[in-house]
Amino acid sequence: MTRKKVKLAFITNDSARKATFKKRKKGLMKKVSELSTLCGIDACAVVYSPYEAQPDAWPDARGAQRVLAQFKRMPEMEQSKKMVNQESFIRHRISKAADQLKKVHKDNREKEITHLMYQCLTGKGLQGLAAPELNDMGWLLDQNLKDIYKRIDGLKKAAAAAAAEGSVQVEQKPAVLELGGCVDGALQRQQQWFTEWMGNNTSDIQHQAAAGSFGHGGGGAAAAAGGGEEMIMQFNDGNNHAGMWSNVFFP
Repeated sequence: MTRKKVKLAFITNDSARKATFKKRKKGLMKKVSELSTLCGIDACAVVYSPYEAQPDAWPDARGAQRVLAQFKRMPEMEQSKKMVNQESFIRHRISKAADQLKKVHKDNREKEITHLMYQCLTGKGLQGLAAPELNDMGWLLDQNLKDIYKRIDGLKKAAAAAAAEGSVQVEQKPAVLELGGCVDGALQRQQQWFTEWMGNNTSDIQHQAAAGSFGHGGGGAAAAAGGGEEMIMQFNDGNNHAGMWSNVFFP
């Protein structure tokens, strides 16, 4: 069961007012004690009442005097920095309530003008609207357009950033292709060198065979007489290279 909210007004009944005073005073002393214990601060409470000759003090009269003496030693500006009386407290509450009322009034006005704008979009004309409503509607339309343009600019910037990131990734690909081109060029140069080397060695071998350097006994004379064909090793497209060349090229 929820607790009933107490109306903050002077209690006209004497007995009820006295009972409320005793109850609230006990709760106040308890709260000051809890505050001092939990937060480790110096605090005191002094309560005067028409029902008792001496005021009630917490924690006691000596402790209250010590805290009050510490307070009086502070500069005057520091003493009144957070000090309020009944009048200043009420003025602060009124100012705060006025700000809240102004905010609520503004929100309600925006909702009313938004409702009128939606009615105009459904086909209702602007006839019958006063100048304040038209001015407020124009202001609300300007605010909505600003929000739309701001959203569009944000989307454009996001798209531009994504496109720039994609272009950077595309620009990195030619580097790989260029590296591949360098490797292909090196392979082509090696193949060309190997072909030239084979051609040079082929011509040397043919020259030596023609001169009889591979002869068997009298092979030199046979070559000179035109019978040296068997002394020349033919290079064809078969697998005869494997027995001749080094394992460096033919593993």
